[in-house]
Amino acid sequence: MVELFPIEGLPIIQPGDNLCAMLLTALAPLQPHENDVLVVTSKIISKAEGQFVNLRDVTPSERANELAQVTRKDPRLVELILRESRSVSRAAPGVLITQHNLGFVSANAAIDHSNVSTDIDVVLLMPTAPDRTAAELCAALSQAFGVHIAVVIVDSHGRPHRLGTVGVAVGVAGMPGVEDWRGRPDLFGYALQHTDIGLADMVASAATLLLGQAAEGVPAVLVRGVTYTRRDGTAEEIYRTAQMNLYA
Repeated sequence: MVELFPIEGLPIIQPGDNLCAMLLTALAPLQPHENDVLVVTSKIISKAEGQFVNLRDVTPSERANELAQVTRKDPRLVELILRESRSVSRAAPGVLITQHNLGFVSANAAIDHSNVSTDIDVVLLMPTAPDRTAAELCAALSQAFGVHIAVVIVDSHGRPHRLGTVGVAVGVAGMPGVEDWRGRPDLFGYALQHTDIGLADMVASAATLLLGQAAEGVPAVLVRGVTYTRRDGTAEEIYRTAQMNLYA
């Protein structure tokens, strides 16, 4: 049985905060078990890293101004999106889809306005290296509690052809990002031929039921009971290559 435990009591994270130490303290009452998974929002990692940008400090380029006309977005925000992106996938009124420098495809390069600041011009960028941060947290938490604790860093993304955002993994450590189930038998003995399981995304989405999207104030969730093959997975392994991406 899979169980989810909200990690509550963390303060509003500030730049320079020792997030690992804060999570250690908050996790202690739950007495983590072997192979638990800690799901942490990308937002609190970005805040600890100081990934804030004031749009008043951003000067739009010619390309940003052109795309701002097409998308009807603030040209300063468009400029920031371009800086955070490898390429533009789609641009239309109200829509700017890009491939982020980290490799995933999302709206607005996953730049966040919500729960960031009382200043409407202050936005938050993604963490600089979420796979690396996940690995650091995985190692530190596992050592501190004496059990293996995998880590998934989660962000909210939309999906092609489906409405509504869901939680997806943007950083993974200590478990597979994608688990290969090819060759496993189904109920009737048929060997699975093409089944790769988006395990980290499943865990991220389940945790998002407790993390929420608005004023829930739950920045992390401990997930217990997930069965996985322990290995050094990453979020990078989840992203389709350009040759495989039918939606780019």
